[in-house]
Formats: sequence, C-alpha cells, structure tokens
Amino acid sequence: MDHHAVRRVALALDGAEERDHHGSPSFRGRRIFATLPDETHLHVMLPEEEIRAAVAEWPEWTEEKWWGRRLAALRVDLGSCDPDVVAELLEDAWRASSQARRRSP
Repeated sequence: MDHHAVRRVALALDGAEERDHHGSPSFRGRRIFATLPDETHLHVMLPEEEIRAAVAEWPEWTEEKWWGRRLAALRVDLGSCDPDVVAELLEDAWRASSQARRRSP
C-alpha cells in the first residue's frame, strides 16, 4: 500500500477531507483521524485499546505512536501492511471521530 492508496481510502469516507497538519497530509471529519507523516508511514488515531489490539495482532507492520505520555496513534508501515486491514482501521478511526463529533456541543 502507498500513500496514494491511503488517500483514496480515507477520502472515500463520508465527509472526510484532506488538510495540512504541520506540513503533512491529514484526514479529518471534524477531528483528525489519520496522518501521513512521510511516504512510508501512516498514523491512525484510534482509541488506546484498539491501538494495543492492533499492535498485538499485526506486530510486523504496526507499532504504538506516543506523543509525550499519551498513546495517540497506531503507526503503520505502509510497505509491509495488509491493505484490507488498513482500510478497516481507517474506517474505524473515521467512525470514532464521527461519534466524538456527535457528542460535541
């Protein structure tokens, strides 16, 4: 999978758009649900328990992404990932972002 395929999957999600995030592409509804920090990696913003589960299930191509003391994202190696699983992870992150949006005032 490459960043072009990630972009196609992410932007196919209802209401998703691409915006700059500190010089890198990000995909968002109201909140960011994924970023492409470089050509070979994807950061997927999932709840902590889903990040840990993904790393346990696919340790060959995922790892935890920490920002300070917070487990913030799932880091995916695009060169060795399973594209179908990554598409599901992106949809899960988009859905979590959408649910958070509904709860917001």
